[in-house]
Amino acid sequence: MLYNDNLPVRFPKGTFAMWTVYSFTGASIFASIIFSLLLFLSIDEDPVMQLLFGGLAVIFELGKFFAWYEFGERRARRNYTGAFSAFAFYAVLAAISIGGSVGGINSATNKAQGHVNVQQSKISTYNMQIDAIEKQIELNNTAAEKYIQMERIATGVARIQKENEQLRNQQQALASERDSLPVVNQGSVIGLIDSLAKSLNVQTQTAQLGLVIFLSVLLDFFAAFFVGLIGEELRFRNQFRRINPITIDAFESAEPKEPELLTNTMETSNGAAPTAVQEVEPELPKSPYEKAIEALSSNQVNCTKRAVTRFLKINSEEVDDIFKQLLEEGIVSKKPNNHYQWHGVTES
Repeated sequence: MLYNDNLPVRFPKGTFAMWTVYSFTGASIFASIIFSLLLFLSIDEDPVMQLLFGGLAVIFELGKFFAWYEFGERRARRNYTGAFSAFAFYAVLAAISIGGSVGGINSATNKAQGHVNVQQSKISTYNMQIDAIEKQIELNNTAAEKYIQMERIATGVARIQKENEQLRNQQQALASERDSLPVVNQGSVIGLIDSLAKSLNVQTQTAQLGLVIFLSVLLDFFAAFFVGLIGEELRFRNQFRRINPITIDAFESAEPKEPELLTNTMETSNGAAPTAVQEVEPELPKSPYEKAIEALSSNQVNCTKRAVTRFLKINSEEVDDIFKQLLEEGIVSKKPNNHYQWHGVTES
């Protein structure tokens, strides 16, 4: 049984965790593609051109995430030149994707904001008409005061009062029409933009642009993180299967076997019982020093004190004595960094 000193620090993720990762990755990539399509499809109204630009957006998005996956693969193989080229390719595609996502999210946000602006403009129009009538009423009241000063109450003031009454009725009718307009359902995104604009003391367009850029970059990095997580997990699974480390679970699952006697049986052709039994002298137990040499010679353990301690299950004092004897006999040597180098047992 081989002993492996480099035991894994964790086990591969389970089925539920991997399905969760795949779900988040697929959802984020799909959302990124949709937002890029919103921008690329708005470039031209020709169906053929929309098909071409839509295919271009999908190619950019899928190629970007594959470039990030390839960056992780090359970095794991320590191919830093290839990793740099993959990262540069990803950076270019990510810039295009983020720009497309910014345009797509901004277009969707502007469309929602447009419905709110139309409704607000109708209300503003009614308010302007009501204010104009109010100003006319104030002018009539000023004229009525002059008529009173000239003692022409019967002719001038009566006419002005009648005109003001008509203006009041018209003002009330406009206010009633304004209040009967349907209430605009302000979406959560629009409300968030207005809140950010008020809290940061900036214009609504500036707050909207900042929020769109933040969401686009966050969506892109979110998808890239999960793509890198999938690549790292696949590499770890392959390494875990290749190393096949010794674990406690392997010993618990093994069925215990009864010890067998060392016998030399001679069975007859008809299946009779053995006629003679030859006793075999038991082998003398090997010393820890001999076990250590045998393990090191067959590459069962690394040439380190910790590996030998775990393999032989002895204390550190005994391991120090073993390595001291190995140094004296020239079987191992000590490097400047205090690591040991195995030279092997020379046959005499």
